[in-house]
Amino acid sequence: MKTIKDKYLVVGADFAGFPLKEAVVAHLKEKGWKITDLGVTVDSDPNDTENMFHRVGLRVGAQISEGNFERALLFCGTGMGIHIAASKCPHVHAGVVESVPAARRAITGNGVNVLAMGAFYVAPAMGCDIADAYLSADLGSDQTWWHNFYEFHKLAIDELEAFDYEEFKANGFKVNHLGEFDIKLEKKPE
Repeated sequence: MKTIKDKYLVVGADFAGFPLKEAVVAHLKEKGWKITDLGVTVDSDPNDTENMFHRVGLRVGAQISEGNFERALLFCGTGMGIHIAASKCPHVHAGVVESVPAARRAITGNGVNVLAMGAFYVAPAMGCDIADAYLSADLGSDQTWWHNFYEFHKLAIDELEAFDYEEFKANGFKVNHLGEFDIKLEKKPE
């Protein structure tokens, strides 16, 4: 698997997300990241329907599903459609963000392995900051003040990974619990 620790990342964009993707990829390459791009490139034919947002999202999501890459960045006009497509692939936990704090929390609290941004809403400089925040954190990092933050959120990820809709339905729409942690929301100390 190509990991974040080794600075490997897979990306993809449709034509709407292309300008933001180009800015973020240039920024990351300056920092030594090795990028695999599975979407629109500078040489792409604008009539190539293989580069529709959902098809790019599925291609990139498949790289996560197959265990080829640890994380991915996606870009379209809103970030929504491409992230929905990637989410159809097994083991993809995708999120859409428009701010640095949301990007940080997407990984630290939700273990998002595919992060999407929308070029209609995220400026290039903000996209670079979002990518840096997302790629510099892991599940549970920055949350040491919350006594069971990692365990609580890891349980959620594990239950989502094990989720089977037919089993859920047969069980009266109740989740099969893999464990328990208290859910008291804690305040960050001053």
